[in-house]
Amino acid sequence: MKQKEKGTIIAVTGGPGLKKRLETLSIRKGAEITKVSAQVMRGPIIVQVVNTQVAIGFGMAKKIMVEVEKESNIERSAVSS
Repeated sequence: MKQKEKGTIIAVTGGPGLKKRLETLSIRKGAEITKVSAQVMRGPIIVQVVNTQVAIGFGMAKKIMVEVEKESNIERSAVSS
């Protein structure tokens, strides 16, 4: 997922602890998410979910599978890519 792209979360691939932590941040299956910014060399990633911006680690972001909204088609990727 590139900076400023929007998409819909289709899955969170992680253990129950990670899923619960992300749910408290409103990051759950079916939610719309926008990648706001990312740091070079796998630093934190800032995403916007439900009018709130949160920073999550690269490892956490890698486990959020997103269906990216494109103008002409739909592409699937992780938030970290």
